[in-house]
Amino acid sequence: MSLIRPTTGTGGGDEGVPRGGGEHGAVAAPAGTARHAALRARPRGGVVRAVAVLVLVTAAALIPLFGPRAALDGTGEAETPGAGGIALLRTVLFAALCVPAGELFVARLVRRVPGAPTGAPRSWAPHAAAAGFLAALGLASVVATGNLVPAGVGDIDVGGLYETRDGVLALLEVNAFAAAGLCALFGRPAAQVWPLAAIAVAEALRAHPTTEHGPLVGSALTLVHVACAALWVGGLLYVLRTLRHWRGTRAEPLSQAEGSGAALLGLYARVAAVLLAALTATGVCSTLRRMPPETVLEQSTTTAYGRVLLAKLLLMVVVAALALVARLRLSRASDPLTACTPARAEVVVLGVVVAVSALLTAVPVPIRW
Repeated sequence: MSLIRPTTGTGGGDEGVPRGGGEHGAVAAPAGTARHAALRARPRGGVVRAVAVLVLVTAAALIPLFGPRAALDGTGEAETPGAGGIALLRTVLFAALCVPAGELFVARLVRRVPGAPTGAPRSWAPHAAAAGFLAALGLASVVATGNLVPAGVGDIDVGGLYETRDGVLALLEVNAFAAAGLCALFGRPAAQVWPLAAIAVAEALRAHPTTEHGPLVGSALTLVHVACAALWVGGLLYVLRTLRHWRGTRAEPLSQAEGSGAALLGLYARVAAVLLAALTATGVCSTLRRMPPETVLEQSTTTAYGRVLLAKLLLMVVVAALALVARLRLSRASDPLTACTPARAEVVVLGVVVAVSALLTAVPVPIRW
């Protein structure tokens, strides 16, 4: 009697298992093929996201660089030397303020979510602080040369910064970003609130020189406006990053991660409604202080400041519409996390709003007669 040796499979290492499957002998897919395909697709998806982010950042940089010339075209107003570069630096500064402020804000919201998954996405605060430090340093060099773009290091009068109000505020922002970066690097994120608050105060004071009428009132309005904008923009960005992190972790069930994500998004949406109301109120008041009510419509098309302000207003209408769609999906859709789609679009438009807001600081302020 002869012994028949079992056939050895070549795919999974199991002996005696034929490679054919089913009555037609179709070859069965090895276990884990779908998983391997998904893993192979992840780097490709990461590349697509990286390219998309690069395109968006480039587009956002073009707004402050070429915006002043476009806004001033046909108005008869003179362009400030280096206005595009100054607007770009201030765009980076505003964005660098939003990122850590949003992380601190959302971290507090997460603590109010029952059963929230452990862990959080990697903080971008150190990178934001470094970018903000460099931007503030560049703006300080402009102030040190009499609000002109320096042609060389020899043109920068560092000692002169201590002798002017704008110089002291510029130095305050440089030091505050350095302090915020150190807090983030050494594991003291909560301590960032003080240097971030100092940056917001410095920006509010810088925007309203003592020569204008009621500078403290204007600074107070700007402070509330900047603080609310930083919490809104940075908060939404970090909420979306947190939701993505929770869904990608294997430590918690997917249903729990999705439920916690919907709860976090709901908490943020309620606070965002208050932030939007505060932004609208302070924005309207600041506009009326710069432009009399009877001239707002005329100056919105005949002055660079009015044109940029009009562009910002239209963008904010788009942002509000996207926020409303996200809120409706969050409360009425069978899957509340479908609200993430309009929320992602909202983040993109808010990034453009940040760039336009920075552009607003680089064009001439209309003269109020």
